[in-house]
Amino acid sequence: MKKNISIAIDGPGGAGKSTIAKAVAAKKGLIYLDTGAMYRSLAFHAIRNGVDFSDGISDEEREIINGLWENFDLDIKYIDGLQHMFVNGEDITGFIRTPEVSMGASKVSALPEVRVRLVEMQRDFGKSADIIMDGRDIGTHVLKDATVKIFLTASAEARAKRRYDELLEKGQTVDFDTVYRELVERDKGDMTRAASPLTQAEDAILLDTTDMTLEESVAAVLKLVEEKA
Repeated sequence: MKKNISIAIDGPGGAGKSTIAKAVAAKKGLIYLDTGAMYRSLAFHAIRNGVDFSDGISDEEREIINGLWENFDLDIKYIDGLQHMFVNGEDITGFIRTPEVSMGASKVSALPEVRVRLVEMQRDFGKSADIIMDGRDIGTHVLKDATVKIFLTASAEARAKRRYDELLEKGQTVDFDTVYRELVERDKGDMTRAASPLTQAEDAILLDTTDMTLEESVAAVLKLVEEKA
């Protein structure tokens, strides 16, 4: 029986993980799972239920988050080849890329009990097909035996500029300094959290895309995948 191919792409926010992973999935005929969207979906649901992520998570807010599971039906569907996130039957895909939700996703992902539940879902998904996942602990925790592991990064300035341009394209009113500050803050939170912190797996290939165009980045990842898989 042929073993499924699994590709793990980790790295900090704004490195281009999702965009590149989607492009590679399309070219190689893989299923793409944006694991970060799962944490974003929970964060969005928590915000709707009164959790304020502008500061740390209080004990009371943590109780609220842990009480959401009974009313948190997360479903992932692929529509016209794109991943859509559904919570309780509602397509929330268009609402989970705001700075507020980004910060919330970073904070809920630091809760061990949240990671246990979502990682279990991710692993189950990974057993079902040839798959490419991106996130912050895919190669180190979720898919430790991935066929190919890549740690994708870029300078903080380059990543903030990409995120800033992305938000502007979506019609959001943002300023670069705020985007940069929040990105650096999220980097710190992701790298210092107790549960599965952001780090490069020992057997992952480091790819710095600071000076690469999107097309060059996709080509570089495709080359690595073709060499290893």
